[in-house]
Amino acid sequence: MRFEACKQCRTEQGIHSFLVNLFMALFKGVLGVLTGSAALVADGLHSSADVIATSVTMVSVWISGKPASKSYAYGYGNIQFISAAIVGMILLLGALYLFVNATINIVSGLIESPNMLAVIGAIVSITMNQLLFHYQKCVGQENNSPAIMSNAWDNRSDALSSAAVLFGIIVAVLGFPIADPLAAIAVSLVIVKIAVELLIDAVNGLMDHSPDITELHEVYRVAESIEGVRGISSLKMRRHGEITLVDIGIKVPPDMRVYEGDLIALAVKVKVSKSMEHETDVQVFVGV
Repeated sequence: MRFEACKQCRTEQGIHSFLVNLFMALFKGVLGVLTGSAALVADGLHSSADVIATSVTMVSVWISGKPASKSYAYGYGNIQFISAAIVGMILLLGALYLFVNATINIVSGLIESPNMLAVIGAIVSITMNQLLFHYQKCVGQENNSPAIMSNAWDNRSDALSSAAVLFGIIVAVLGFPIADPLAAIAVSLVIVKIAVELLIDAVNGLMDHSPDITELHEVYRVAESIEGVRGISSLKMRRHGEITLVDIGIKVPPDMRVYEGDLIALAVKVKVSKSMEHETDVQVFVGV
């Protein structure tokens, strides 16, 4: 975390995201109905799903910040992975609805060219969601939060879908009305891709998926560089919400006194923690 203000952004981002998505859902939904744009109405429904997703994220971030208890000795960090999975499922169900609805409109022939004013809704949506994406991505990366990152990518999916809507509306107004529902289908496919990626990341987090091998190599190198460490017997890492858990087994000389081994273990713990970009809980086990 580069700045102390990042902690404050962690608590504020949810409110900002909720208000922006609520505004976009109402704005695009109403404008889509008034202009006759099926794609813009679909994009408004996407923003409605974002409101729910943001609410889930806000709750999970709040719960994950609670201290550990007797029932949850390691804290509540993994709820952020559950939150990311819920966001992914919401997006997936929303994408399915958009796809089916647009397909029915094409097959039934219920296609009309929208009013050019629908373009305004798409442009506003692209701008707002792109700004929100970069804001939440920054907060998510600095706080190492899977829940906030999932919400950020949710807003990026909304920006991409709005870009497809903009294209479809313009082409439809120029005399090809089928472009509007086709844009809605394109939106649904983009959302499916992002939803699947979010679900995979959430499952990996809940299943204690090991981090990238380069991270393991770096921790191994740092621990091995401590004076008195004869070797590394074991090294395990996993994510627990915003915290990275590291278990290291080190080897020390057999004739070393117990307190000396403890001092070496403390040195390993401190140096490894400082080498990590985000908050880390390091456990060191001493052997010979």
